[in-house]
Amino acid sequence: MDELTCIRTFLQVVEAGSFSAVARQKNTTASSIARQVGALEKLLGVRLINRTTRTQNLTDPGHLYYQQMAGVIGRIDNINTDVSSYQKSVKGMLRVQLRTSVATEVILPEIPRFLRENPELSLDIQLSDETIDLIKNQIDVAVWLGKLDDSSNVARRLSKSHRVVCGSPAYFAEHGTPKHPAELAEHNCLIYKGAHYRSTWAFAWDGKSMEISVSGNMQTSSSTVLMKAAVNGLGIMVTQEWMARQAIANGDLVRVLDQYEVSPTTQDTALYAVYPHGHRISPNTRAFVDFLVSLFTQDNGCPEQS
Repeated sequence: MDELTCIRTFLQVVEAGSFSAVARQKNTTASSIARQVGALEKLLGVRLINRTTRTQNLTDPGHLYYQQMAGVIGRIDNINTDVSSYQKSVKGMLRVQLRTSVATEVILPEIPRFLRENPELSLDIQLSDETIDLIKNQIDVAVWLGKLDDSSNVARRLSKSHRVVCGSPAYFAEHGTPKHPAELAEHNCLIYKGAHYRSTWAFAWDGKSMEISVSGNMQTSSSTVLMKAAVNGLGIMVTQEWMARQAIANGDLVRVLDQYEVSPTTQDTALYAVYPHGHRISPNTRAFVDFLVSLFTQDNGCPEQS
């Protein structure tokens, strides 16, 4: 017989005054209640309640046990209530890992708003471009590029891989604006240096395609550095649309060759929110993933579909 159930039954008998009163509350028999109390007494090796045909009275050990155990069970119930509330409300600590470039340009500026909307939530934010073991590193949500093969994680696409070619107004004023991908060979192109990335940019349009070998006086493994160089007039770059969105809106960058689809890599570089697989997503994780989706919602109000 479950010990905790027997303890609760004993406490109820003391508070109700009799086995029969508790039996009525639980829609069972008085003998069933007596058996539970008897099992507890056998476990403890001491009589807790003296029984007669008409009365039940606490023994001295019974008084002591009730006084001590009532507080213990009360604390257990409070703890259970507190823990259960985490599955019903957004509160506590959420640990997130964000890719540096997207965090800097898109996510971090909106974090104050997210926390104002969820005042009982705290964030522990790590910036890294590494793909790590989320469970081992105690990460609740991560934002990564590329869909994962790890079935222990759930990946929700935030934004498809949509790249743009852009440069500063000052650069184009001085060097001219390319009208065709082939003209990029005559421009200073800023190159992202990373696994699966090339100094050859592939363009596609109307069922046609071509590859252009580009060169320039700077290459870097940092998307942020690349964009700052472009904003400051150093050259032309290819980057994710979300990376350049604010700079384009501010007039710091201008998109060119928009009629072409462009890619410097054959890899999947769509943006995903990733979290450990589980039977139930926590309210904290759900709130943050929904927040991320809202940041990448298209102008028509429809988020990217996985």
